[in-house]
Amino acid sequence: MRLEFCWFCSSKIYPGHGIQFVRNDAKIFRFCRSKCHKNFKMKRNPRKVKWTKAYRRLHGKDMTKDSTFELERKRNRPERYDRNVMENTLKAIKKIDKIRHDRAADHIAQRWKPKAAKERREARKELEQSISLIKAPLAIQAQEPAITVPKIKVKVPKQQTLEQPMEE
Repeated sequence: MRLEFCWFCSSKIYPGHGIQFVRNDAKIFRFCRSKCHKNFKMKRNPRKVKWTKAYRRLHGKDMTKDSTFELERKRNRPERYDRNVMENTLKAIKKIDKIRHDRAADHIAQRWKPKAAKERREARKELEQSISLIKAPLAIQAQEPAITVPKIKVKVPKQQTLEQPMEE
């Protein structure tokens, strides 16, 4: 079973799926769905459309340089079938898949590191600014006696009772 790749978004196309466009110079373009075909007809550049793999690779969102990609390349030279070679190849494919998955996870973790640090800084800053919402003001003053303001006693005159009722 041969899996083709979409010319526009680089996703896999399984047999019996997708659209094929053959240009006058006999160049074949394969598309996974009508969305990719329509974007191609509108002459959009896949590197500028955010949901394509070309955009993601160009802007550092996906891995671009990795030795595991070398093994995925298409080879047009036929090989003579050998059971041992086929068995070893299938084992190697599983190992390579695991390695690629681990490296992709590491790549994503590296991409998220700056954002996580920034979120922590913002959370710490917000906590410092609104600590009074979490702790009682008296508890904060008890911890920081140098900041306390001296208390001033002010005498408040008693209110005189009015004997006349209010007019409406």
